[in-house]
Amino acid sequence: MESTESSIGFQQYWFILKRRWLPAAAVFGLVVVLALLYTSRQKPVYEAEAKLLLKKTNPTSSITGLGKEIGEFAPVGEQSNPLNTEIEVIRSESIVLKTISTLNLIDEKKAPLKVKDFLKNLSVANIKGTDILSVSYKDKNPQKIAEIVNTLIHIYIENNQILNRAEAVYAREFLEKQLPNAEASVRQAEVSLRRFKEQNKVVSLQEEAKSAVEVIGKLEEKIADAKSQFADANAASEAFQNQLRMNAQQGLTATSLSQSPAVQEAFKEYQQVERQLAIERIRFQETHPLIVELKSKESSLKALLQEQIQNSVGSQKQSQNANLQIGEVKPRLIEEFVKIEAKRRGLASQVYALSKEQAVYRERVNIIPRLEQQQRELESKLQAAQSTYTLLLQKLQEIRIAENQNMGNARIIEAAVFPQEPVASRKALFAVIGVFLGSMLSISTALILEATDKSIRTVEEVREVFGFSLLGTIPFDKKYKKISKVERKPFLQKHSDSKRSVLDIVVTEAPDSPVSTAYRMLQTNLYFLNSDKDLKIIVVTSSLPKEGKSTVCANLAVAMAQMGRRVLLVDTDALNPRSHQVSALSDRGLGNVIVGQEQIITTEQVMVNLEVLTSGSLASNSTAVMDSPGVASLINKFSAKYDLTIVDAPSLKVSTDALFLGKMADGVLLVSRLGVLDLTSANVARDFLEKSRQNVLGLVVGFPKRN
Repeated sequence: MESTESSIGFQQYWFILKRRWLPAAAVFGLVVVLALLYTSRQKPVYEAEAKLLLKKTNPTSSITGLGKEIGEFAPVGEQSNPLNTEIEVIRSESIVLKTISTLNLIDEKKAPLKVKDFLKNLSVANIKGTDILSVSYKDKNPQKIAEIVNTLIHIYIENNQILNRAEAVYAREFLEKQLPNAEASVRQAEVSLRRFKEQNKVVSLQEEAKSAVEVIGKLEEKIADAKSQFADANAASEAFQNQLRMNAQQGLTATSLSQSPAVQEAFKEYQQVERQLAIERIRFQETHPLIVELKSKESSLKALLQEQIQNSVGSQKQSQNANLQIGEVKPRLIEEFVKIEAKRRGLASQVYALSKEQAVYRERVNIIPRLEQQQRELESKLQAAQSTYTLLLQKLQEIRIAENQNMGNARIIEAAVFPQEPVASRKALFAVIGVFLGSMLSISTALILEATDKSIRTVEEVREVFGFSLLGTIPFDKKYKKISKVERKPFLQKHSDSKRSVLDIVVTEAPDSPVSTAYRMLQTNLYFLNSDKDLKIIVVTSSLPKEGKSTVCANLAVAMAQMGRRVLLVDTDALNPRSHQVSALSDRGLGNVIVGQEQIITTEQVMVNLEVLTSGSLASNSTAVMDSPGVASLINKFSAKYDLTIVDAPSLKVSTDALFLGKMADGVLLVSRLGVLDLTSANVARDFLEKSRQNVLGLVVGFPKRN
């Protein structure tokens, strides 16, 4: 299937070239002649070549080990090639201009050579698989091309060295500017680390953490031992309190009062007065002078006793008189109680002090990780600053040495020499290019002319434009136009009008030809087109004149008659009547009957089963006539009398008669001829048929027969 489509496409292109061969041949010949003229005027061209070896690092730097990065060939992008970069450097405008200026190169007009003209002759390429660049220059004058190439590569090498030195100078200046900043960063980092150690009392955090853990462990042991002793002392203190019914403070106060002579003497006098007052109250009433005196004395002694107690114990209160005399046993118990209480309080203070010291150590241990992190950060900053400073200082020394080296990445391995012979002639190539361009332009010309041509060239285009069924394709063959003069002699003598050609009745003149077969196929397709009802009246028309509708009508009528059907061929084309050319027929016909000149319809039999009614003297304004009742009556009579009536109607472009006749007939047969029909006329005809709602039976497409 694909091979069939490709062969059809090739045939279409071949037919286009055959149709447009004259302009295509003219274009081809013109291009080839111009190419040959250009080739003949070409002078011999000479070429000089030099070769450069490029290294990633310059030789001097590789020996000294300093400045290797300066001028190193390293691609910036993933797809870039350093050699291609150097090729563009060699072809740069600055180097080319310097070469032109150095050699005073001029063009044919004695003006300084332009850069673009120089670059046209310059070729710089990478020799595949190597680090070598080939630099060549072509010119018609062999005297200077070797000098041009050598000058160009020397300027490039000099420029390469200058650029490398410039890189070194720039690097040195940059390092000299950055070195003070790096030194200041080192000092700032050292100051920050020193302040951190001073503020946080840091000597060695790791050793401090280790010793702190040990101290916390020992403190834990001491605290546990002190708490144990404290518990024992606390139990003993509670036992003494229960036995003495006083607390330690009260015991100390009692002991102090019992050992004070003034308090004991005042207390004794106070007790004597109390006993005497009690005795006298038995004897006397409260108002008795003795009782009053004793009460007054009691109050004085009580005040004296309180004063003595105050002097002995200070601000401590002593309200119980029984405690002022504790006997001989209690002082020893109180002394033991006081010692136990002192020990208990001492142990409590010891536990508190140890716990506080432990908390301090724990707090220090907890912040040591944070201090270590801060110290590491500060030490890292200091180390980074010191490394940067050391590296900058080292690089500055290297750059100063490299700056004085003769650094270059390119070396001449082959200088250009004077060319002895011109390069290979390209005349044959230009001739081939001329033939190729001529062929392409000629084919393009044919295709452009074909594309701008609005005429329809293929059957597929006709079907696509109209959208009707295809009933037949008729190849119009020129060789069948040479008909027997003996058969046409009467007609030719009667109709000597040279402007009108004789109809080609191929069905009778060449019955075995492919054209006759095509007409018979059309007759068969019409026969089977409508199985329910026979076609009695067929109107045949076309979009444009000269599409061969009259020829189709005549041959179709003959083919139908040969099948035994009684056929009438009616010519209604008043502008270009052709049916009378089928045989030596008279000019009296349809027009005479319609206008009343003839009362009887006169048809002429041209062969068995075939009669022809010519147009006669049909009026030029036949449209009004075709819409008259008389024409409808005639159509009905034809339908009743004949098996098939074929009406040859005018083309739709010149008249609308076919539209009126088509409404009276069983259908319309549209004839289109490739190469004659254009797209505009086809669209107009289709609109006419669709708007008038015609029953279009189908298409008959005629095309020139291709040998």
